[in-house]
Amino acid sequence: MRNDRRATLALMAGAAMAALIGARPARAMTADGASTLIQAAVTDVYAVINSGVSPAQMYSQFEAIFARYADVDIIARSVLGPKARQISGAEFAAYKQAFQGFIGRKYGKRFREFVGGKIEVQGAKPLKSFYSVTSVAYLNGRAPMEVEWHVSDKSGKPAFFNLIIEGVNMLATERAEIAAMLAARKGDIAVLTADLRGAG
Repeated sequence: MRNDRRATLALMAGAAMAALIGARPARAMTADGASTLIQAAVTDVYAVINSGVSPAQMYSQFEAIFARYADVDIIARSVLGPKARQISGAEFAAYKQAFQGFIGRKYGKRFREFVGGKIEVQGAKPLKSFYSVTSVAYLNGRAPMEVEWHVSDKSGKPAFFNLIIEGVNMLATERAEIAAMLAARKGDIAVLTADLRGAG
């Protein structure tokens, strides 16, 4: 009887310990982790650039890279602004998918300028509640260009949520462009979504 009780208590203690271990928060993102993420993204970008595929295929692959390494949900919500809280979940999902393709095409065209060049990740430093990862792009016949990536793990995994190329802020730029597009469509999110599918 005493042995049974001890066994029961041991099982209970083991279960409690397992629960405590399972409840521990995931290890916080580090500067090295942020740099590693961007290095992986840059490697994938150059694999596409140097693949020799058609522009259409390239843009599709850039969209996949964006979806893999970026916090698309946060970016899409931030860019859409207050309207993101006013529309249904289905409307937002459709808009987010269209926005993802739009960004893949738009920035894919920009990254095509990097053919024959390289991007070197310099390192990361904490900035507010995220990390700023600095890299330098070396393009043929042009001066080196600084590319800064903002990385956070607020969504549950490390992902970049902003990109600054030579001082041009992606979030600010896209926020202004999407706001103008939405205003021109009298706030109709369905029309904006449809138009984003062919834009970029």
